[in-house]
Amino acid sequence: MKFLANLVTRHYKVTLGVWIILFVALAFFALRLPSLLEGDGFKMDGEHQQVMDELTETFDLPAETLFIVFDQTSDQTIQDTLDDIENLKIVKDIQSPLEDSTLYKENVSYAMLHFNTDTENMSEVVDDIRQSIGNEKGVTLTGAAAINKDINTASQKDLASAEAIGLPIALVVLLLAFGSVVAALVPIAVGIVTVVSALGVMTFFGEAMDLSIFVLNIVPMLGLALSIDFALLLINRYKEELAEKSVLEAVQISIKTAGRSIIFSALCVFIGLGAMFVLEVEIFQNIALGGMLVVAMAVLGSITLLPALLMVLGDRINKWTILRVKPGASTKWRNFASFVMKRPVTLIIVALVLLGIGIIPVKEMTLTIPSVESLPKDYDSRQAYEVMEDEFNMGDQSTIYVVADRPGGWENTDGLNTMKNLEEQLLKDPDVKSVDTVFSASEIPTVEQWEQSMLIPEVSGQLTPLLDTFVQGDKLMIPVTLGLNGSSDEAQDWAREWADKDVGTDILLGGQPKFNQEIFDEIFDKVGILLGIILGSTFIILTIAFRSVLIPLKAIIMNVIGLASTFGILVYIFQYGHFGLEETTIALIIPVIVFSLVFGLSMDYEVFLISRIQEEYMKHHNNTKATVDGLTSTSKIITSAALIMIVITGAFAFTEVMPVKQIGIGIAIAVAIDASIIRLLLVPSLMKLFGKWNWWLPFRKGPYKAKNFH
Repeated sequence: MKFLANLVTRHYKVTLGVWIILFVALAFFALRLPSLLEGDGFKMDGEHQQVMDELTETFDLPAETLFIVFDQTSDQTIQDTLDDIENLKIVKDIQSPLEDSTLYKENVSYAMLHFNTDTENMSEVVDDIRQSIGNEKGVTLTGAAAINKDINTASQKDLASAEAIGLPIALVVLLLAFGSVVAALVPIAVGIVTVVSALGVMTFFGEAMDLSIFVLNIVPMLGLALSIDFALLLINRYKEELAEKSVLEAVQISIKTAGRSIIFSALCVFIGLGAMFVLEVEIFQNIALGGMLVVAMAVLGSITLLPALLMVLGDRINKWTILRVKPGASTKWRNFASFVMKRPVTLIIVALVLLGIGIIPVKEMTLTIPSVESLPKDYDSRQAYEVMEDEFNMGDQSTIYVVADRPGGWENTDGLNTMKNLEEQLLKDPDVKSVDTVFSASEIPTVEQWEQSMLIPEVSGQLTPLLDTFVQGDKLMIPVTLGLNGSSDEAQDWAREWADKDVGTDILLGGQPKFNQEIFDEIFDKVGILLGIILGSTFIILTIAFRSVLIPLKAIIMNVIGLASTFGILVYIFQYGHFGLEETTIALIIPVIVFSLVFGLSMDYEVFLISRIQEEYMKHHNNTKATVDGLTSTSKIITSAALIMIVITGAFAFTEVMPVKQIGIGIAIAVAIDASIIRLLLVPSLMKLFGKWNWWLPFRKGPYKAKNFH
């Protein structure tokens, strides 16, 4: 850190120049990022995707389908609308409700627009079709691509509104912390530079890989909060040092002390995010990539850009002071710290009871993969999709695609017998409503009758195209309709059971139940690895940072308890429908993302507090005094940092995309719990109880080695 401090302070003008050039260049690219974001990110290279690719490439099934929902419209309107869409020459095939009675009811009908693999940019396709439809009353486009495009649009609006709410309040918090306008504006400026730069770099990744639309909210949310928190810590230390030292010395000391804390804090966040790479689902890897990138930018900005700005500002950091920070504030915190030191056991019991109450609802948590419910209710694509589902009872059933492979082919007697046997096994399953094969489609019940029919030239000419629908070379496709909602646990259990069942031939499964099953299994099968990486790495890093075994162990246990309480409160708010919110399930991504993010974020406050306690302990080796002094000197800054984190992330509570709302509220609650109950009550109380044992490390060499604790 000494080398970095000297480098930045000696070449601060060059540092500023590099950052200005970098910011301008990356801002240009950042503007392009929203156009590169498509899909909700729930993709993985599993059996489902393999089957869907096979269906498209081998059986010529559409790669993408959109729906036109007609509500209270005439047949002529339906025909005219579909003719206009067909004239666009972008649709592979159109299934019209005027030709297929299963798509038509008295007041509501829908058409299916099928697209092939050549249609890469579905966002532009959605725009073209919507332009073709115009403002025709009762005619609405919906489907995955249309819904994802609307979520992207809503996400951009959400980001703008969250920033409009969060940044002004964060500025007020900074004013209360520092008292001067300049000191309050600097962290905001650093945060904006960090986020814009990170989004600009993400654009390069977006050119080479698929990025989820949720990246647009989560990366700025995390980047702003962390950047401002880091800047708050470093500026606070700088102002303390500036009272007695020169600008140069104050900046260098701030980099060596606060800068070190920032790096250790960021490393914890970095590991929490990086652990998500073990989950081979696109959205987690996208957020891990974006999060790690913005954290790296936040650290670079805090230990290079910010010190360079402080070198330029000097004592003008206190310019335009509008609030005098009263010296009595430290006295109040010292009184609070002394209060905690006198009643550690009582406060530990109170804190654990409060956290335990929050944990209670966790047992009722229901996790689902976000779908159309992510959109606000006033979006036409959601309304049309729900009308279509309700009117045609789509939610009551789902489709599984069985793809079987037989080296000898399927058109000979053995192949036909195997096909018939597979059909019969499927039909015996009580959850199966129907099975489509050449036998059911042709209404020929047996293999013998099929073979006899194929000997008749006229009949064979009619059956061969039908056979080609289900059989291509060694591949057989069987669509299976289940009487189960595709998102239900029962449908997932069905997919698991049949994937492992011996049916006499090799089969692969695809379709929504299989997709959901693979996503859930990927998370639950690997969550132990993810937790192991986060907890193990955090323990090692904090052990190295504080040369202690107990401090990192306590930090990990308290974080786990705090996060469990957070998830319980989320269930109370969203599943129980409190505070004016509609009852809804918790998005599957929430526990993983909130845990991975907050576990690292909460370590910020652990590092801030314990670093200062350790600094004081090294002076006199009095644990109680060090705890009081450390709590006194950091409580205000931790509270301010936490408030900023809560404000920036909590502002997303006022957004409309449900998973983003849940992530924002989840992080805000977790940080509030951590910075208050855990960091101000539990940590100092436990520090008091354990005394010198807080600093015990086996085989330690130094001023407080192991033998001193006996």
